[in-house]
Amino acid sequence: MRNPESSVIQLKGYYPGVVGKVTELHAVYYHENWGFDVSFETQVAVEFSEFIIQYQEGRDGFWASTTGEKFSGCIAIDGRGTHTEGARLRWYIVVPRFQGLGIGRRLLREAIEFCRRAAYRRIYLWTFEGLNAARHLYERERFRLSEEHAVSQWGRDITEQMFELNLWQSRT
Repeated sequence: MRNPESSVIQLKGYYPGVVGKVTELHAVYYHENWGFDVSFETQVAVEFSEFIIQYQEGRDGFWASTTGEKFSGCIAIDGRGTHTEGARLRWYIVVPRFQGLGIGRRLLREAIEFCRRAAYRRIYLWTFEGLNAARHLYERERFRLSEEHAVSQWGRDITEQMFELNLWQSRT
């Protein structure tokens, strides 16, 4: 049997339709699994659209994966704040039917390697408590939980978490 991971093609940067695919995947997944309301979908749509419009090759990174002909996941590195806060990992998600094939691991490693090549010192991301599979991948790559607090947003009460990876220390 053919290895499903071998059919994954990673695409860097924008391509027609990807803004809608990324927004829809986030909106549907987080509504169905976590009960997030329309404010989450609109936040993803606005912030991801702004990221794509302001995208600068070398500073920012965006990867979308396809399995066969189907969009299967994505990840982005927003480098706009690297001088003050570090590179921000964003919009990391894999389509549920493609989870468990190694796509998430490949996307995450691609983003981290991009940050190393760009000589970024730190990568951080915001997520929330309960996304255990993603947390496992972050911790496997040596991200550490650095902050958490309760918030009410997207129609829910959640525990927001920040994970960070110091790239200079992670090489040892």
